[in-house]
Amino acid sequence: MRNYANHTCICRRGVLSYSPVYIFRTDNSTRNEVANLRSDWVDPTELTHILAALTPPNRLAMELALHSGLRISDVLNIRTDALLAANNRRLTIRERKTGKARRLTIPAKLYDRMAAQAGRVYVWPSRTDWRKPRTRQAVYKDVKRAAKLFRAVGVITPHSARKTWAVGQLSRDGDIQRVQRLMQHSDPAVTAIYALANVLTTRKKSRQPPTLR
Repeated sequence: MRNYANHTCICRRGVLSYSPVYIFRTDNSTRNEVANLRSDWVDPTELTHILAALTPPNRLAMELALHSGLRISDVLNIRTDALLAANNRRLTIRERKTGKARRLTIPAKLYDRMAAQAGRVYVWPSRTDWRKPRTRQAVYKDVKRAAKLFRAVGVITPHSARKTWAVGQLSRDGDIQRVQRLMQHSDPAVTAIYALANVLTTRKKSRQPPTLR
């Protein structure tokens, strides 16, 4: 059930978030999905610094995730033949988690860099077996290393790019239903956790003790 009467985004049974506009109430199935969304939103400027410290292939993967809102596993599973066959850089991605198709247009400079580094089978081949894609764990470790290097506060993972993208979409258009369609969520409460992640992360950080830098 959705209601715009108050200024809180509520997930029933203990999962609570805040919004200046929206209320969403969900059942247990959504609560279980929301409980796994542990990654924090990252300010775009701070995220730019973190991306600069990644290895070039991982940085490119994160840049595409940040541009498109794709999960990092979907980015890493893009095949070279599909990329090179894309008409006007428009690519159809089949989400591994949901099985849903997503169409996106890749910016020219990003596309050219992807094509230049593409492997024989995958755009991001494994470092140990060219027939397999790079694992998301490899990108995760690199992101955690870079975040630690900059002493970034919070839970920063490749999934943070998806949250930062969602926040940007809502800030630009102010239409959370459009963000829900783009993210292909079945429940608007899940979309709210992403699109309002900057509010949630800021609140969480305000409750943390200061760290020495």
